[in-house]
Amino acid sequence: MFSGGFSIWHWLILLLVVVLIFGTKKLSSMGSDLGKAVKGFKEGMKDATSEDAEIAEAKKIPGQTFDAEVTKEDEKTRA
Repeated sequence: MFSGGFSIWHWLILLLVVVLIFGTKKLSSMGSDLGKAVKGFKEGMKDATSEDAEIAEAKKIPGQTFDAEVTKEDEKTRA
């Protein structure tokens, strides 16, 4: 009976109870509201990522690179 997880019949009964409680119209409006919320969240994340890239680009100093590696020989010559 409880050997791990729900069977398909459990899910169908649960779905029937939810539809009876909320009704199909309410469920469809909740679904569309949830879809709009997810879409807004994705757009917000995209905007935040582009803003971070613009800020990083603005902070760069022209003519200066940060890709150089310092070796032990370079450290000896600097000291």
